[in-house]
Amino acid sequence: MTPKTEDAIGRALRVGPGPKRAEDAAAAAAGERLLARIGEEQLADVSYGPVDSPFGTLHAAVTPRGLVRLAFPEEQEPAMVEQLARRISPRVVRSHRPLDEVERELDEYFSGRRHSFSLQLDWRLITPFATRVLTRTSAIPYGGHSSYSEIAAEAGSPRGARAAGNALGSNPIPIVIPCHRVLHAGGGLGGYGGGLERKRFLLELEGVLEKS
Repeated sequence: MTPKTEDAIGRALRVGPGPKRAEDAAAAAAGERLLARIGEEQLADVSYGPVDSPFGTLHAAVTPRGLVRLAFPEEQEPAMVEQLARRISPRVVRSHRPLDEVERELDEYFSGRRHSFSLQLDWRLITPFATRVLTRTSAIPYGGHSSYSEIAAEAGSPRGARAAGNALGSNPIPIVIPCHRVLHAGGGLGGYGGGLERKRFLLELEGVLEKS
């Protein structure tokens, strides 16, 4: 970098943003305020945003019906937004205010102060069979567990343990719908859409497994 270039950069930094930059900043701020208002007044069909967890940043999405999606950190945000726009509504807005209750209950759960969620849920991303499976799964209490075959039988498909496992693996609202509480009949962890380390963490948190 030449002295002449350095002087030019220095002058730009001292002068600060010009009128165009100021206009752009004002427009961006106005856009943020508009998005916040849309979320707060529930003018969007779907609102989503980041939520902290011991696993890193989750992404949650809510509709006027309730929590519709909770995605682990490795799930790509654009893919989640595309799914929400395609399956529910193109009126999807990134806005954190509608997620306050979701964030509060998750924080209480991860800190051991909450043993059941009171969040309203939106089941529209879940197929009819998976709804039966996950409804039965939701009834497993904190600190308890069930097996794939038991959940399949309760969902009306006694021989459908594999299908029940697939439904649990594609659960769009993990943790809140506690698919981590379903184990192999012999006590093995089985599978988990968020990975077995996270499943073990949740079961240890709830006292089903001893902490390693």
